[in-house]
Amino acid sequence: MTDPKELVEALPLRTRALREEIAKTIVGQERVIEDVLLGLYCGEHTLLTGVPGLAKTLLIRTLAEVLHLGFNRIQFTPDLMPADITGTEIIQDDPVKCTRELQFMPGPVFTNLLLADEINRTPPKTQAAMLQTMQEREVTAGGETMPLPKPFHVFATQNPIEMEGTYQLPEAATDRFMLSVLIDYPAPVEEVDMVRRTTGTDTPKLGKVMSGEDILAVQRLVRAVPVSDEVIRFAVDLVNSTRPGTEGASQQVNRFVRWGASPRASQYLVLGAKGRAAMAGKPCADNDDVRSVAHLVLRHRVLTNFKARAEGLDTGNLLEELIEPAAA
Repeated sequence: MTDPKELVEALPLRTRALREEIAKTIVGQERVIEDVLLGLYCGEHTLLTGVPGLAKTLLIRTLAEVLHLGFNRIQFTPDLMPADITGTEIIQDDPVKCTRELQFMPGPVFTNLLLADEINRTPPKTQAAMLQTMQEREVTAGGETMPLPKPFHVFATQNPIEMEGTYQLPEAATDRFMLSVLIDYPAPVEEVDMVRRTTGTDTPKLGKVMSGEDILAVQRLVRAVPVSDEVIRFAVDLVNSTRPGTEGASQQVNRFVRWGASPRASQYLVLGAKGRAAMAGKPCADNDDVRSVAHLVLRHRVLTNFKARAEGLDTGNLLEELIEPAAA
């Protein structure tokens, strides 16, 4: 599936087939699956937030299986070191030459889909080890820079209910994630189905829907989706309205926001809109596509102040006021 025209026509069908395969192991969570696929199609990283037991790990492992991609999982803990992520040099003996030499042993980051489980449970020093891998998609060790496999995506999880023993993810690291996806509890009927499936003896057989080369082709397609200057301006104005003290900021933003979204948010709004359009088989991205990804792109980039927390306002409330009037 490398011909651009064929890819444009086939992507909605392939996406539907992909969702159907994932649904063999993941019950419900259609919106979450759609958002995870959006991040993958856009070629960027995704932050998943939800309480334990909502199948975050299973979702990414299933995604890797139906795409026939490499998958590794890192359980972030307070004693995790940067070398545990990127890899380290070890001394290897050569019994023939009777010599010793340093040899780099790749860490779990050398894969296609990396699950950084509870990424906020490790110190900033170790969190920083992820920055180069996420931005440049490469690892530098022993004076040598090594590229990571393509495609390469980080799916990081955070537990919102247990803050003891955690380290707040720095803004620089948070900004590396294109999307922030919130995972909620399943509906009761979905939970019944989930319990029935997971307590029996049947193991679903997953088929391969797309390959790594297909995903790279999709990512090129998404970036080639046309978008007008008007839509780009709409995205930039929306991001600008989150910044206190600017001309487009509302009274609520000036009062309750400590720090607004960076220009990277404008880039990701447009890229996300292109991804939404491609998934729907639309010829171009429009303002509605921008609105559809606004919460995903902005919720982890707009920081509220103490006044907002004191009055029970969160980022979601503020974003609703910014996005909904624009949709009217």
